[in-house]
Amino acid sequence: MKKILCAALLAACVLTLFGCKKSGKNANKDAVFALKTRGVFVLGLDDSFPPLGFKNDDNEIVGYDIDLAKEVAKRLGVEFRAQPIDWGAKEMELETGKIDCIWNGFTITEDRKNALSFTDAYLNNNQVLVVRADSKIYSLSDIKGKVVGIQSGSSAQEAVDDNAAFSSAISKLVMFKDNITALNDLDIGGVDGVVMDSVVATYSIAQTKKPFIVIDEPLAAEGYGIGFRKNEPELRDAVWSILKEMQADGTVTAISLKWFGRDISSIN
Repeated sequence: MKKILCAALLAACVLTLFGCKKSGKNANKDAVFALKTRGVFVLGLDDSFPPLGFKNDDNEIVGYDIDLAKEVAKRLGVEFRAQPIDWGAKEMELETGKIDCIWNGFTITEDRKNALSFTDAYLNNNQVLVVRADSKIYSLSDIKGKVVGIQSGSSAQEAVDDNAAFSSAISKLVMFKDNITALNDLDIGGVDGVVMDSVVATYSIAQTKKPFIVIDEPLAAEGYGIGFRKNEPELRDAVWSILKEMQADGTVTAISLKWFGRDISSIN
């Protein structure tokens, strides 16, 4: 009787062990299924990053990335939600499950690739220096002794750090919560220049008509990707597959023309 009882207990333990392993594996593998079950795709973004994601005059979050993501959500069969986040704590927002991805001019770097599951680049970009037109700053070498601003938690920090000549020449680096605030400070003379994304700089200057210029020489070239949790590559692959379909059927081109006047997508 004891042998039979021991055998039964052993079998139950084995089944429990394998059952736990299986459900744990499926928990990671079924990220797409879990998303569809929840029925909503939550995109984390800095909502002051035009033209990729920002609030318009009606306080609606719009932009190039938003239009792309809305169509991806539609093709996944789920609702779309844009969730503004603190860009300096974006990885924490993702890991705690508050958002499904970080998608808003999110630069692909080696450190981020080690921490997250990234798509390929869907858009190329440069980190550039923006100055006032009357500043007499015509090249990166003219920045000596000047005060430069950047967005906190952005890849502009890495671009500055990686350019030894530039970083050693400036007198002070000032952190801002977003690029728009940094540009406003540039406008009133609080800083002498702002290092930021060329995509955003070009759009902002065109829209605001402020007397800014972009220095032709970039600090760094980079690509924008979409970041997912490290253990959810299936969701990343599903989104990337849809984006490639959208590029092939002309949807991405139409969205790019809407926001940039030309197709600047790097998909495929």
